[in-house]
Amino acid sequence: MPHFSIEYSANLDALIDMPALCDHLRRAAIETGVFPMAGIRVRAFRADHVSIADGDAKHGFLDLSVRLRGGRDLATRKRATEAIFTALSDFMAPALAQHPIALSMEMRDIDPELSPKTGTIRDHLPPETTNEG
Repeated sequence: MPHFSIEYSANLDALIDMPALCDHLRRAAIETGVFPMAGIRVRAFRADHVSIADGDAKHGFLDLSVRLRGGRDLATRKRATEAIFTALSDFMAPALAQHPIALSMEMRDIDPELSPKTGTIRDHLPPETTNEG
């Protein structure tokens, strides 16, 4: 893990390359050294129906939710949150400079006792890329 879920207003499709943002965040997560590379998943979900602030359709939003398996101390989570939010903010900077967009992020733990996992991704990665740290 972690699981990165981006929820965004549909009007951002014209402003942001979402596949590139997903890959940018995946790379930023790896660079933190906090998460095992094989467990990182980034996906984006467009919200087609929104009403923001005064209701003006030009307003947009992007909310990044990061869920991760419990066990990391607060200092580690804060460091990772800062690095990932900086990567997100940097990627979004051109759009934020030109358009009214609300940008937010939340990182939260998943209780490992209530979240069973299985998968074979690690079995299909070269050994040097598993980054089990």
